[in-house]
Amino acid sequence: MLKGRCLCGDVRFEYDGEITEVAICHCSQCRQAQGTPFVTNAPIETNKLRFLTGETSLKSFFSSKEKRRVFCKNCGSPIFSQRIDMPEVVRLRLGTLSSLVNHTPDYHIYYGSKVDWFDGARQIPIYDENKD
Repeated sequence: MLKGRCLCGDVRFEYDGEITEVAICHCSQCRQAQGTPFVTNAPIETNKLRFLTGETSLKSFFSSKEKRRVFCKNCGSPIFSQRIDMPEVVRLRLGTLSSLVNHTPDYHIYYGSKVDWFDGARQIPIYDENKD
């Protein structure tokens, strides 16, 4: 069981599954949403994600017609993103986990739009666009 929370602690959740894939995304939307040069996330099954507290504090922003970004309305911590055409999966922001994750990053996506001042690619596949 993995546990996580937002920065202020209002939103707390559990995930009753395993992290089997980790992506580092360099797209401009992720950079702007996180305020960082990239975001590290993992696709997880929605039906195994359970909010313990603060579900009413979750707010959504549609960064495109197909994708919503969900965050804590109090502290702004990004929790996950979700494509509307894939309701069974969310992309959990791994920085919100308080549990240890024993899965290292598998690949970089949207590497072609990475910031100039940071090069964190190391020995994992790099895709200039999304890998799908």
